[in-house]
Amino acid sequence: MTPGSLATRTLLPMETGVADPGSGEAAQTGDGVRGDRVQHWLARLSFLLAALAVVVLLVFAGLRSVAMLGVGLGAAVVSLAAAYSALSHRAPWRWLALAAFAAAPVAVIIIYAFAGLLWVALVSAALWLLAETTARSALAMGQPDWRMPEHPAAPAAAHPFLIMNPRSGGGKVGRFDLQRKAEALGATVFLMKGTVDVAAVADQAIAGGADLLGVAGGDGTQGLVAGIAAQHDIPFMVISAGTRNHFALDLGLDRDDPAACLDALSDGVDLLVDIGEVGGRPFVNNASFGAYAEVVDTPAYRDDKLATTLDLLPDLLQGHRGARLSAHTGNADIDAPQALLVANNPYGAGDLAGLSRRARIDRGVLSIVAVTIESARQAAGLFRGTRASGLTVLTAQQVTVTANTPRIPVGIDGEAVSLAAPVRCAIHPGALRVRVPRQRPGVSPPKPPVNWAQLRGLAGPRLPRGRPGRDQAAAREVAQ
Repeated sequence: MTPGSLATRTLLPMETGVADPGSGEAAQTGDGVRGDRVQHWLARLSFLLAALAVVVLLVFAGLRSVAMLGVGLGAAVVSLAAAYSALSHRAPWRWLALAAFAAAPVAVIIIYAFAGLLWVALVSAALWLLAETTARSALAMGQPDWRMPEHPAAPAAAHPFLIMNPRSGGGKVGRFDLQRKAEALGATVFLMKGTVDVAAVADQAIAGGADLLGVAGGDGTQGLVAGIAAQHDIPFMVISAGTRNHFALDLGLDRDDPAACLDALSDGVDLLVDIGEVGGRPFVNNASFGAYAEVVDTPAYRDDKLATTLDLLPDLLQGHRGARLSAHTGNADIDAPQALLVANNPYGAGDLAGLSRRARIDRGVLSIVAVTIESARQAAGLFRGTRASGLTVLTAQQVTVTANTPRIPVGIDGEAVSLAAPVRCAIHPGALRVRVPRQRPGVSPPKPPVNWAQLRGLAGPRLPRGRPGRDQAAAREVAQ
């Protein structure tokens, strides 16, 4: 696949899932009014719970509450610094760092217990947790439409072609009898045996008349075939027969029953999603550079993942091994990151490693997360989250990764490859039409970050709503 070769769809206004501006009044009546009230009281409850957490500390700990907070924060900083030291050093420093990592929370519990404040800390922490939960619930209700719009699956596929990997997911293809069930629905099934060029298989299938491509296998195989489907502008179907099935999760498919995904052939709808491109190869989840890619690219990794990772990380984190990377976007330059993740749309709040989920894969942007940590002190700064100095989080439509080596190891949807430097990453908005079952588990609402300023506005006094006709008449009288 060559850069820019993917088809890019232009959505008509009726397809975007955005409500008609003229329907705003209707949205504010009935369920909308009740939803506003629930959101209002959830915001108020979050402030009440946060205040109670502070009151419990002040009433039962007094001035000692300041020391309690200091001990807790100090333990968190020590744990982060110790975790980095354990990963970036070998024995005996690794064992000492692990001991410090384990001892920090135990020390906090012992100190609180001897001071007779353990129950105070637990109650206050529980109240803070409840305050955060209610705050996120209130903010989630106020989010704009987070669901990807559905589109009619027309025309229905007359010649679906499905590629199945019988080894993927510990043998899910055979365990769920996917081949027989798919063929009963009129699909042609290709079973992978040994090393197979799935992109070539998909191209041959289209040349033979296939009008829908699908994959029962891992995300790496999904990405390759999805790229072919996008090139030829035909629907693509995901069958959750892989090990982790991150792409299926983000599409709201049933990961526990891969056979349920076959319902898309008889009663399906389409989702127009973005597809990423790295060095001319498509990806559906993410492309990773740096430490993770270097580890996965090592031959010994397949035989002993944990031992290989622990053996290589010290040299990688200290800059003694691996390519020195640089990333360039239109608005920012990132120099010498130890790990760089380029994702097809942003993951959920608080997920920096691409292990969570994406509520939408149609925002038309790449999410870029870079980690540059040179010391345990800087690692402790990760306690500040996205504001940490060793962390860069941004979005872009293109990013170019260069290195001081002619080739760069890259993990593409979990599979290790080596690409010639520089490597260009891009996003192709709406280029992939994914056919999914009409009835499926769906995607959970994304968890928004807690914004206390926004919550304060939600918790404030609510102005009474007047009737639209009366308000408009009054406005005309004032204007006259």
